[in-house]
Amino acid sequence: MSEILHANKLFNPKGDDATEHRTIIKGSTTGLFNLNATKYPWAKSLYQVMIGNFWVPEKVSGLKDDARMFHKDLSPEEQRAYKGILSFLIFLDSIQTVNLPHFSDYVTSPEVNLILSIQAYQEAIHSQSYATILETVVESKERDEIYYFWRSDSILLHRNQYIGQIYQDFIDQPSDKNFFRGIVANFLLESIYFYNGFAFFDTLVYHMKMLATGRMIAYIRRDELTHVTIFANIIRDIKKEFPELYDEPLILGMMDEAVKQEIEWSRHILGTKIPGLNGETTENYTKWLANKRLAMLNIDPLYPNAIDNPYKHLDRLQDVNSDKGNFFETTVVNYTQSTSMNGSWDF
Repeated sequence: MSEILHANKLFNPKGDDATEHRTIIKGSTTGLFNLNATKYPWAKSLYQVMIGNFWVPEKVSGLKDDARMFHKDLSPEEQRAYKGILSFLIFLDSIQTVNLPHFSDYVTSPEVNLILSIQAYQEAIHSQSYATILETVVESKERDEIYYFWRSDSILLHRNQYIGQIYQDFIDQPSDKNFFRGIVANFLLESIYFYNGFAFFDTLVYHMKMLATGRMIAYIRRDELTHVTIFANIIRDIKKEFPELYDEPLILGMMDEAVKQEIEWSRHILGTKIPGLNGETTENYTKWLANKRLAMLNIDPLYPNAIDNPYKHLDRLQDVNSDKGNFFETTVVNYTQSTSMNGSWDF
């Protein structure tokens, strides 16, 4: 039977914060954020990156142009995909904002808890970004329809229920098995579930449509890539410190299910009439991306034939800090703050 985990005490005078005794979970921490003594260098590095990536949606201009373009230049199929994909992204960031603290309660490394707190903040910023898009681009009468699209779309409801139930299982029964399953679900959400939606928005920008939305999505993607890295590192450290918890067949099974759901949803919401996107590119991209994400966990490809990215032509849109002809060079603002951070958390 899977062992029950116990949440960290808020303050534990008998705890031991020494790095030589520190573990990613199941440690005995005092509850203090002693960040002068850290064990996990990847958390220190991610802290710098995540703080340097600070941004707010109010600083992204041009959404009024997108509002005109949405009604004038987007086809009915593109409008439907725009709204449906936003609905799914809203769900993903909403559930992450609310759920991340439930996992943090069982993480016994202050430096890892610190970046999980930053992640939760960033997920809330993403939710505010979607709200900003909706209040500017679409008619007010359509906003609730977008937020609650899952009520009328059975495929989206199934997707939301799948990930929501995994998280709820851990909240209801915080066992070793449910914790690891939940951590894997976090990794899959951050590494797979967003990216066909991102590819849709990139494709619109590639055709010079919805440029402000594309800028917002570029910032969100930049954050999500750090979130992928967080959970990849947590999984690797669990494997190292608690090999009895690590379950590679579970990872592969959940990845395969995530890929199937992502392909089904993307084909459903994108349809067949959006230039540059079709069922074949969706399947190839999702499987290629899954292999890439598994490599982060040092796991062999699940789909050996998926070796090429069909959206390679969109690469130049996917790095808001690129020096090589950045598409957004005249409008994207880099909110780097890292020069103000000193002390033991420097690189």
